Amino acid sequence: MKLSLEGIKNREEWLEKGIKLPEFDVEAVRKETAANPEWIHFGAGNIFRGFIGSISQALLNAGEMKTGIVAVESFDFDIIDKIYNPFDSLTLNVLMGADSTLETEVLAGITEGIKATDYDRLYSIAENPSLKLMSFTITEKGYAVTDVNGNLMGIVAADIEEGPVAPKHTMSIVAAMLYKRYKANGTPVAVVSMDNCSHNGEKLKAGVVTVAKAWAEAGKVEAGFLNYLENTVSFPWSMIDKITPRPDAEIQTKLEEMGVAEMAPVVTSKGTYIAPFVNAEKPQYLVIENDFPNGRPALEKAGVYLTTRETVNKAETMKVTTCLNPLHTGLAVFGCLLGYTTIWEEMRDSELSNLVNKIAAEGMKVVIDPEIIDPQEFVDEVINDRLPNPYMPDAPQRIATDTSQKIPVRYGETIKSYIKSRELDPSVLEAIPTVIAGWFRYIMAIDDNGEAFTPSADPMLEAMQDKLAGVELGKPETAEGVLKDILTNEVLFGTDLYAAGLGGKIEKKFASMLSGNGAVRETLKALK
Repeated sequence: MKLSLEGIKNREEWLEKGIKLPEFDVEAVRKETAANPEWIHFGAGNIFRGFIGSISQALLNAGEMKTGIVAVESFDFDIIDKIYNPFDSLTLNVLMGADSTLETEVLAGITEGIKATDYDRLYSIAENPSLKLMSFTITEKGYAVTDVNGNLMGIVAADIEEGPVAPKHTMSIVAAMLYKRYKANGTPVAVVSMDNCSHNGEKLKAGVVTVAKAWAEAGKVEAGFLNYLENTVSFPWSMIDKITPRPDAEIQTKLEEMGVAEMAPVVTSKGTYIAPFVNAEKPQYLVIENDFPNGRPALEKAGVYLTTRETVNKAETMKVTTCLNPLHTGLAVFGCLLGYTTIWEEMRDSELSNLVNKIAAEGMKVVIDPEIIDPQEFVDEVINDRLPNPYMPDAPQRIATDTSQKIPVRYGETIKSYIKSRELDPSVLEAIPTVIAGWFRYIMAIDDNGEAFTPSADPMLEAMQDKLAGVELGKPETAEGVLKDILTNEVLFGTDLYAAGLGGKIEKKFASMLSGNGAVRETLKALK
């Protein structure tokens, strides 16, 4: 069984194996998309193929769309050469249930994959009045046009110098496409980030407008183009949630045993892990601000929430500060200390499972309710289904990356909400202070067996290790007074933790984890 347009024509063979196939005329959809494209997407990787691609498939199957999605890759061209072209832009989507069941489906809602250097194709799509939606999954750093010092990146500076002809940076390419549309007909369009970062539409707009303003100042575009971007083009916000790990070897084996050929993953020259199949969890959430000035697909009929910007922001806040990300970070820190390499195995550890439930319970007292998604149902699904899923081989070591940047949002916001509340006292918190103390213990780079390990990358790792340089495992007294300056850092924690009544508690928990080998485990056992 070959994953190709020709290969799936033998429908009975695929269906007998339990693999769903497209229920629409694939060739007709591709022809219509080529002539009248409605949706173009930047970022041709796994979450796009498996999640956004499944939305397109559902709408095409239901007759709610007549065109598919044109996928554009602007970073890693090997994805097009090694995954899209050899398999006719088809994807074998594998949803992995916590009960070990697999749901497989051939997705054909993505009609073609092109490189961002195919300017003729990009500009022809941009100029077509039929285009309704430009979407993105390029990761948060894909929107940045300046470096950490606020200076324009070299590639962006070069794009500005050359003007809207053949730009290289994604934000410059999008700005050039929108300029071509402005010049051709001035038709509106929605430009939608679907990346997992707060205020993503704001970040996308800022990147595009920065380039456009520089072009206008240099006389390379008309001033009217800036008015077009501000008043005719929309930049809706969104919240996305779906865990889509790297291609799993066990899934590859299962597919090959079913008779599907050539399923081996590849690692591209840019370090992307990708395969003809996508393996992912079943739960998925996409909440989008309903601002589509040129119309839109019937996204709500494929499970997408269409709502206001305020509600999108609430949904993001619910996930990031209470129902998912704080739990992930707690498991990441203690998973590394206790020698785990997968999140699902951690959830079988009674102390870590208890920690996760306690973190959630503390956060739920001040959770932001977006109303369209029930916070209690969401967190219950995370704890009972998503995190324990053995088919989701995510690693605490990956999640522990950049923890210093995550703490002010994932825990600081809850602490601040307790402070603002007239009914809650932040000093009663136990699980959140345990995670913060555990992070200090993690920074020491010595696990609970007294063995050295390599912490994940973090911009503050070296500075924090310097502050803890005199602290020794087995000598809790060496930690006395060491955390004073750190715990008052409002940038790091979102508030002064001593003023919140938590500084002394964190010091005691940290000292407890230093008493000797196994002390981290014993401290977790004491969490009631």
